[in-house]
Amino acid sequence: MLAVVLAACLWLAGAAAQATSRTLTYFPVGPIYEYRWKVLGLALDYVRKTEGVALDLRPYEEDVTQNRGIHLLRDGVIDVIALGTTSEREAAMRPIKIDISRGIVGYRVFLISADDQDRIAHMDDEAFRTQLTFGLGSQWADVPVMRANGYTVVTSTDYDRLFPMLAAHRFDAMPRGVGEAGIELAARRLAYPQLALEKTRALFFPYPIYFWVRRNDVRLAGQIERGLKGALADGSFQRLFQAYHATMIEDMKHATRRVIRLDNPLLPPGTAAIDTRWWWP
Repeated sequence: MLAVVLAACLWLAGAAAQATSRTLTYFPVGPIYEYRWKVLGLALDYVRKTEGVALDLRPYEEDVTQNRGIHLLRDGVIDVIALGTTSEREAAMRPIKIDISRGIVGYRVFLISADDQDRIAHMDDEAFRTQLTFGLGSQWADVPVMRANGYTVVTSTDYDRLFPMLAAHRFDAMPRGVGEAGIELAARRLAYPQLALEKTRALFFPYPIYFWVRRNDVRLAGQIERGLKGALADGSFQRLFQAYHATMIEDMKHATRRVIRLDNPLLPPGTAAIDTRWWWP
């Protein structure tokens, strides 16, 4: 009888530990996504302090496409994803509808060949749209947005292939998030010294970035949402955003780029308006 009681106590203790701790596998991984996981870490720290629940993070190490990552989340291999919203994604996964990027991902600058700098600078917006070809990853949100707004797009399923394609003039410009372009150029400076950041144009389209979990993982969705709201309320979310993007925010104050605003046909009905006040009043 004593052995049965001890076994039951051990089982209950194990169940309680599982209920208050969990390791979450996340996707996507890489330097350009680092900020997203810092935000999630901040939210989970808040949950740990206020609810006593320990939620740790580990990256999904295999290099897969965004669509494959979504399938792996639905299959239970990955626990949380940080990507932009579409109607298709909202039908397949459960979003936590707090824009962790504050609209910054929808502000796109361009990587180009440095010898095209002057030619592009002298184009008007119509020539920029109709005379240039833009290279993008085949699953990036920009693809349908730019095509719907009249831009010519070529795609590659291999992100790394886009850089040699640009260097070889297979297309004219590669739109990148304002926080991504500098990181990518610096990482490839030796391999592609002829590439540069275009100085006169930017695109902006509304594109919120959410955390996503499985449709039935209501508990985790609630924990992440409460953590994000807590970090918003105490100001730590904004401080993290502004510290992480400090150089970019300072550069934006002096930027002279003409911003071309695009419609985003991917947004689900009822998507909240983008609030850019933290970085672009």
